[in-house]
Amino acid sequence: MRKIMKDKTGRSLGFDEIFSRTTLRIRTIITEIEVYIIHLAGSIPSHYVRRFFYRAAGIKIGTGSTIHMYARFYNPHNIVIGQDTIIGEQVVLDGRAKLLIGNHTDIASQVMIYNSEHNIESTNFASIEEVINEPVVIEDYVFIGPRTIILPGVTIRRGAIVGAGAVVTKDVPSFSIVGGVPAKQIGERKNKNLNYRLGRAAWFR
Repeated sequence: MRKIMKDKTGRSLGFDEIFSRTTLRIRTIITEIEVYIIHLAGSIPSHYVRRFFYRAAGIKIGTGSTIHMYARFYNPHNIVIGQDTIIGEQVVLDGRAKLLIGNHTDIASQVMIYNSEHNIESTNFASIEEVINEPVVIEDYVFIGPRTIILPGVTIRRGAIVGAGAVVTKDVPSFSIVGGVPAKQIGERKNKNLNYRLGRAAWFR
């Protein structure tokens, strides 16, 4: 096949590759516009209005759950949030792979959850083809402290607690308490019979 264009690394591209990359770029631009609109919606001081925009954008939000103001999203279509879950201000929720958040889970302010990362061994670090996507799962009755960072591929099991400022790089067992960089187990939650409800989120947040 005749090569008719070169990419930014100098590699020649055929028509099929150009068409595929152009289509992908158009989809990416549409997603970026959508993400920007729901970012603007995040500044509206009403849980009901924000939920309307978030659900319209494709985020699945269970009954009684809410996301506080100024949240940021990457590809909202892959984000699923269970029932009676509260997510704090200025969180980052990455939906480039599946992000599943359970019921009765409390995620504090400025938590960043990522499920997409660059392949650091790639010869073309910035290339979208070299990005590694891995789902993140956060189960029921989990508490995640402020400014925690959760990295791709992590599962946080039922009832676990993640201390403020932790960087979670691997799975967290049920009812364990972890903290630090990288996060390590520092304790265990004694109450294993969890059946509470988080209740109503604060107004105007």
